[in-house]
Amino acid sequence: MFATRPTLQGTFGMVSSTHWLASASGLAVLEDGGNAFDAAVAAAFTLHVVEPHLNGPAGEVPIILAPADGPVRVLCGQGPAPAGASIGHYRSLGLSLVPGTGPLAAAVPGAFDAWLLLLRDHGTKRLADVLRFAIGYAEHGHPAVERIGATVETVRELFEREWTTSAELYLPGGRAPRPGALLTNQALAATWRRLIAEAEAAGSGREAQIDAARRVWREGFIAEALAAFATRPALDTSGERHPGTLTGDDLAAFEAHYEEPVTHTWNGWTVAKPGPWSQGPVFLQQLALLPHDFDALGGAEYVHTLVEGTKLAMADREAWYGDAYGDAYGGASEVPLKALLSPGYNDDRRALIGSRASYDLRPGSPEGRAPRLSAYAPAEAAPGSGEPTVAGDGGTRGDTCHVDVVDRWGNLVSATPSGGWLQSNPVVPGLGFPLGTRLQMASLTPGLPNSLTPGRRPRTTLSPSLALRGDRPVLAFGTPGGDQQDQWSLHFLLALARRPPVRGGLDLQGAIDAPNWHTEGFPSSFYPRVTRPGSLYVESRLGPDVIEDLRRRGHDVIVGDPWSEGRLCAVARDPETGVLSAAANPRGMQGYAAGR
Repeated sequence: MFATRPTLQGTFGMVSSTHWLASASGLAVLEDGGNAFDAAVAAAFTLHVVEPHLNGPAGEVPIILAPADGPVRVLCGQGPAPAGASIGHYRSLGLSLVPGTGPLAAAVPGAFDAWLLLLRDHGTKRLADVLRFAIGYAEHGHPAVERIGATVETVRELFEREWTTSAELYLPGGRAPRPGALLTNQALAATWRRLIAEAEAAGSGREAQIDAARRVWREGFIAEALAAFATRPALDTSGERHPGTLTGDDLAAFEAHYEEPVTHTWNGWTVAKPGPWSQGPVFLQQLALLPHDFDALGGAEYVHTLVEGTKLAMADREAWYGDAYGDAYGGASEVPLKALLSPGYNDDRRALIGSRASYDLRPGSPEGRAPRLSAYAPAEAAPGSGEPTVAGDGGTRGDTCHVDVVDRWGNLVSATPSGGWLQSNPVVPGLGFPLGTRLQMASLTPGLPNSLTPGRRPRTTLSPSLALRGDRPVLAFGTPGGDQQDQWSLHFLLALARRPPVRGGLDLQGAIDAPNWHTEGFPSSFYPRVTRPGSLYVESRLGPDVIEDLRRRGHDVIVGDPWSEGRLCAVARDPETGVLSAAANPRGMQGYAAGR
């Protein structure tokens, strides 16, 4: 079967990410004796530098990890709403939606602390060892990818007139970064150098230095700069200038933490995902909705079945997912996950999938409970100014990053960093990065699972995946894409399960390269929360016969470019032979896998 690149195989270590420099940085750490967790941290901080339009240190990240000597765990780097971020406060400003940009949209940053907690608990390297790649690229420059300059051009007027600290960094001399031109971020390099110096002054122990760096972020010079800048009014998507609600006390109170994953087993695969504070269980619900004769499906029937299942799972996400039923760091104990994944419930839901495309939002009633939904912007409204996920024509615009690593000892890790994009908030002077905008995903309607609530996490779309065969972790994978993440990732796993082996192993590259699609027939997670009923965005490679059949079934098919859907990364380990493998998405000519 056709593949754009070979599936890499080896026995030493594999890294796959959405940027080749991040993958190379991770591999360099493995070559230096580090493990998968050291490599993932190095790759992540490199991504902050080389993909600043897709993520930043003040964003967020869910991480799912499978240590060779321990259970699968989720590490939550999603910060909560600040103490002052109440529905009443936003309503008093005349807002019906949390803005898609600006200080009001900033949750407590979670990514930095999560990465350092991973390094402390599961890594072997010192902070300076893993940050040296990010510092080097920030200080000496990296060749800018096309989308950085293109993104800056979309917000040029905003930067020049309002967000002048961002203009200083990304429009030097009035010019956006040209593709291939060296782009530096001296302020970020200086921030990390000062952080390391202060951490090393705290003592000689590796763990002590990492904890000291975490304190600097929460309470030291970084926290002081973030809190001071968060209270400065800035223009946001409401058309008004607002200060944010983030304070030093909010920053000091947050620590990343571990959780148990949510799992579901299908056809010998057990998939582990973050909980309902993410959209991760949507992946599992889609698996649970697959018909018993799924293996026999092909062509338009295959696509139609998956699309209709996605709509049902996403409707349940809107009605039931969130952190709002638990305590501040989450136990979303009242989200009815057991019922949502139960065979009886999904048998009933599956019966709703007919021969025609549904244009309705149809959440279920697990345990007989009545769903509650918020009101959103009108269907078919213009694309918003929040996370840029996928253009109306199906073309990728970038939005998030991803990294997967496997090492020779059998450690596996998958992470989806996001938020704190250059277009999200003004750059904080002296730090070299902005705050994030994750609160835009929370509802200003009271009483919903995802209602904006101080101290609770806004539901995120970020959704890394880890799969086991039996009880043995074998596969880490994921993709950027906002609401599309658990569509594209599902299609990858199903394609992988249906494809013949390559050199005796999983055909990772072939499954990534397979034609892809997505639907937006449910409320978007991002400002202004539009719905496009019946929509089905497909790659033209799906073929004219399949496309016409889908239209006959009632889908509103929008045909995109041949390579426009998905940005998947994947690594795997064969537990019987120890052979490692990796692959990365060719779409956008940016993702790459590296290993030996």
